[in-house]
Amino acid sequence: MPAKVKYQFELFWLALGFFSRIPIPANTPYSEQRMNQAGRYFALVGLVLGAICALAYRTLGMAFSTDVAVFLTMCFSLMLTGAFHEDGLTDMADGIGGGMTVEKRLAIMKDSRIGTYGASALVMALLGKFLFLSELAQLTHLAGALIAAYVLSRGVAASLIYDMPYVSEADTSKSKPLANKQSKLELSVLMGTSLIPGLWLDTGLMLFLIIVAIGFRFVFRRWLTLRLGGFTGDCLGAAQQLMELLSYLVMLIWFGV
Repeated sequence: MPAKVKYQFELFWLALGFFSRIPIPANTPYSEQRMNQAGRYFALVGLVLGAICALAYRTLGMAFSTDVAVFLTMCFSLMLTGAFHEDGLTDMADGIGGGMTVEKRLAIMKDSRIGTYGASALVMALLGKFLFLSELAQLTHLAGALIAAYVLSRGVAASLIYDMPYVSEADTSKSKPLANKQSKLELSVLMGTSLIPGLWLDTGLMLFLIIVAIGFRFVFRRWLTLRLGGFTGDCLGAAQQLMELLSYLVMLIWFGV
């Protein structure tokens, strides 16, 4: 295998290992520089995770009702990622909801305890996913919709690294290896792979999703800038969760019309 191709595979393994509980080759080289570059494959990690969850849903659907299969698939997804992004949403909600200053908000985010804002955000996000996925299963093939949301949401979240400053303390942050600026090449790879769902989604729906994703990124980026002056690892997790929910909602609108 050519050295350049091998290097890219190693970056992908690092991304997969960082964002999921899936075992990666034990001999995969690690460095902060490599881990930072691995962010370019965030959307591809979403493709793998989405495909695994879609397969789980199809398998569970053979034995259980749609609602039960959706619930069990959500549980499986949480175990597959270690609730990595849900944890980010919870911490961000607690920090920004409960802190009156930037310093206080960042301090609350680092607290492992869950407050009212975080608990509310987590419950509503999980409940929303269940409702949206259950409804989507009645309107279209859920597997394709699930994979598309996993890919696009992770691409949008990781793209925030490109043009936002990192504001958390590196030594205590989960996203320390991803806290540096992305190069234009890395952003291009990330954005290109984020468009993979266009291979199976209707062109109109894909354009709808892209427009919503751009709008969400603009609004969320501006909101974070006003509240924190930049992003933290928790904010990236929150962005992924919110964009995933938005993707399901867009597809519900599209297929329900």
